[in-house]
Amino acid sequence: MKRMITLVMMCWIILPAISHTINTAFLPFASTNTTGANLFAHPWQGKRVAYFGDSITDPRNDGSKIKYWGFLEQWLGITPYVYGVSGRQWNDIPRQAGKLKQEHGDDFDAIMIFIGTNDYNNAVPIGRWYDERMEQVEYAHRYTKRMENRMRRVPVMDENTYRGRINIALDTLKKMFPKKQIILLTPIHRGGFYRSDTNWQIAEDYANRCGEYLDAYVQSVKEAGNIWAVPVIDMNALSGLYPMTEAHGQYFKDGKTDRLHPNDEGHKRMARTLMYQLLTLPCGDFQ
Repeated sequence: MKRMITLVMMCWIILPAISHTINTAFLPFASTNTTGANLFAHPWQGKRVAYFGDSITDPRNDGSKIKYWGFLEQWLGITPYVYGVSGRQWNDIPRQAGKLKQEHGDDFDAIMIFIGTNDYNNAVPIGRWYDERMEQVEYAHRYTKRMENRMRRVPVMDENTYRGRINIALDTLKKMFPKKQIILLTPIHRGGFYRSDTNWQIAEDYANRCGEYLDAYVQSVKEAGNIWAVPVIDMNALSGLYPMTEAHGQYFKDGKTDRLHPNDEGHKRMARTLMYQLLTLPCGDFQ
C-alpha cells in the first residue's frame, strides 16, 4: 500500500514536468519566459497575407467597418494585401493575382481566396473538372517498356464554367507563386439581398437560373482542395453564420434587406474561426 501511494505521488510530480517539456520542445510557436511559464505565439503572427475575393472581402463594401482581415490584423499583426472587389467571380482571380505580383512580387507569405457566391447568383454552370481522352504512353512494370493505350484526364480550362474557372485560377497561382501557401475558403451561407428592382437577390434555399443550389458551389471548392493540393477552410460550416434564420440577422448588415454581407459582428465571428483554423497550417515560403 505504501509503495502504491509513493508511485502516485511520483506521478503527480513528474507528469507536469514532462508536459511542460513536450509543450516547449515540440511546438515551434511555444517558448518560455523568465518565470518558466509557457508563452504562445500564433504561427501566422506578423505574416503578410494577400486576400482575394468579392464584396465580403472588399474594403469599400459598407456591410462592416472592420472586415475579417481587419480583425486578423488587430489580433495577429497580419499585414493585409486586399484585392477583393464587390461582385467579382472566380474568373477574376487571375487578375487579382496579377495585381499582387505587380505590386509585391514574391514579397509576401500567403494567399487566401474567399469567392464563389456571385458565381452562384450569376448562374455560372458548375461544369466538370476533367476531360478524358485515349492516349498512348510508354509503360513498363514486370515487362519491357512498351507503348500502351491509356485513358488520360486533362483539367478543363473553361472560363464559362465554375470548375473550369477554378482550374484556370489555381493553375495560374500554382505557376505564379509555387512557393506560397494558398488557402481556399468556402462561400458562407447567404440570405436575401434586396437593394433595388434591378438587384434583388434570392436566398440560398432557391436554385439559381441554371438549376443549381449554393451547396454545389461550396462542394466544388472543397473538391478543388484535393485536385490542386491546397488547404480548404470550410467557412460555410465552421463560421456558424446562418442567415436563413431570423436570429442570425444580427450578424448581417440588415436583417430585413441584406443577409448577404456580414456586419462587424459577423466578420468578427469569421475572423475567430480563421484564427483557430490557421493554427493547423504553415505560413511562408515552402523551400
